[in-house]
Amino acid sequence: MHLPGMKRSEPDQPVSIPTVVLTVHEDGILTATLDGAPLTPPQWAPPWRRESFPQIIDQASNDRTRPIRVEVREADGSVFTDLITARPRRAPPEPELAVEAKPTPGLPVFHQVEGDGFVPGEDVAVAVITGHTDAAHTGTARALIDPANPIPDQAAGRVEVLLLGRISGAAVIRRLP
Repeated sequence: MHLPGMKRSEPDQPVSIPTVVLTVHEDGILTATLDGAPLTPPQWAPPWRRESFPQIIDQASNDRTRPIRVEVREADGSVFTDLITARPRRAPPEPELAVEAKPTPGLPVFHQVEGDGFVPGEDVAVAVITGHTDAAHTGTARALIDPANPIPDQAAGRVEVLLLGRISGAAVIRRLP
């Protein structure tokens, strides 16, 4: 309908959406057509099966750049229909500015920490010492941990590791070189 004083932006034309028909055979193989023309798997690929559905849809919709109507005809005679919409087009990525190549860091250095006094096979907790505190006159101790800098002594090259036996209670503290 055209109202007086309103501009038409597009001529009246019927909308046409390509139709993919998938026929499922008794053996699980699919045959496909796109607007009546055969839609075949890539050369040397095995025949299409149910798990090929996404690949068929991508091929028929030009990698989902256009909408399509899909009709699935099952071997038992039932028919299902769905519309697959196109994905919104994305703007091409901005070219990245050339940046000076940073030297790649060397391989990480691993240190071995070991100690005695544990029960064979027991769970041993491993903890990096984040600092030290003194016990109060009541025998309790309190520590404040800064999540932004959990290992303050690491920058100074002083790192200690605690091994604590969960059953034996054995505790071993070692300073890393």
